Formats: sequence, C-alpha cells, structure tokens
Amino acid sequence: MSTPETSRFVRLRVDLVLEVDDVEAVTGAALARIADDDDLSAEERMPAQGAVAADAAEALAYLVDPFGLVGDVPGVELQQASWSSERIDYDPDSPEWDLDEEGEEFYGDGFDGAPGDTSDGVPGGRSDGGPDDEADGLSGKAAK
Repeated sequence: MSTPETSRFVRLRVDLVLEVDDVEAVTGAALARIADDDDLSAEERMPAQGAVAADAAEALAYLVDPFGLVGDVPGVELQQASWSSERIDYDPDSPEWDLDEEGEEFYGDGFDGAPGDTSDGVPGGRSDGGPDDEADGLSGKAAK
C-alpha cells in the first residue's frame, strides 16, 4: 500500500465505561437478540446463550453494534470492527480514570496523533487500517 492510499484509513478508538443497573434487562435483551439472529447456527446459539446468561459483560458485547456507530456518517465505509467487554473496577474520582491521560498508558502504542508522529509505525501518525483479526468474543462478528 502506498502512503497516499493508507492516508484514507482512520482507526477510531472508543472506550466506554457503562454502569449496568439492570442485569436482567441486559441479559434478556441479549438472549432475545440471539434468538432472533438468523446468522447463528444451533451449534453457535447454545454457547452464546450460555455466555450471555452467565455474564452481563458478555451480554453487552453481544448487544453493542459498532457498525451502527458509523453507519450514517457520510463519506465513510466501515472496513473492519472489533469489540469486547470486561468487568472492571471503576472509581470515577481516581486519577487512573482521567480521560485526559489516555495516551500511551491506555493504548500502549505511544500514538498521540500529532502530524508527523511515527510512533505507531505509519508516517503521519495514521493507522494503516490493517487487519486485527479480532472480533467480539461472543458472536465473532468482524467487518472486512
């Protein structure tokens, strides 16, 4: 891929911390989504239902749709997506969760987005949009 071609690709990172107030509602919505998912075979459906029923974080991973985040954005086409969820210890007053400090420590790549930044290995500080071969741990959905 040439440099001008790679400059068309942008990696957008979104980090959300959600508070689950109603585990039953989240789990029920995820189980309903699994039941209505025509793309799942019976062999895939049973483990998905078990994972969702056992853990609200897994249920959220099944309910979140990264494709919906950019589907209505003009001039862009989603090339790939990956997502996962995990339970965390969260203290909004802790400096550890200061959103202004999310750089190298959070993503581990040293990318600060400055023009000419090559710390992520791509001239101009841009991601090359290459495959991560990641998918959410539950449904395995990934865009190519």
